[in-house]
This record gives sequence, structure tokens and C-alpha cells, in this order.
Amino acid sequence: MSSTPTPYNEALTAAQAPLAPREQEVLRHIAAGRTYAQTARRMGLSRHTVDAYLRRIRAKLGINSTAELMRLAITLGL
Repeated sequence: MSSTPTPYNEALTAAQAPLAPREQEVLRHIAAGRTYAQTARRMGLSRHTVDAYLRRIRAKLGINSTAELMRLAITLGL
């Protein structure tokens, strides 16, 4: 089974990722199993802002699925 290369397949550190600090923070919360609402409450944001951050991450890195998003979080050590 071959995998389709995506921009984040190479090992990245949090410092190398093209993500803003707030995007990394949202991703960290979601990767920890928190819902959008829980993440929003902890960060003092609306649910819609959390969704916007995640959509922006997906767009920046060409990610299409939640599984790929979680793989990114693991790769970044979040």
C-alpha cells in the first residue's frame, strides 16, 4: 500500500511547522481528545473560532481528514 505524500510527511518540530501559536494550541487541545466546545472554553474563544483555526491548519498543510490532523499533532509532539 503506497501513501500519498503530503506536505507534513517529513519529520517536523513545532518550531518548523508553519502554524501560528494559537493554531498549535487548538491542535494540542483537539489531539488531547477535547471537543471544540471544551477547547473554546479553555482558550476563551468561540466554537466557531476553534473550527476556523482547524480549517486554516488543514488548508495550510493540505490535510483532508481528522486522522491526518492527529498524525500531524503526533509528529509535532503536541
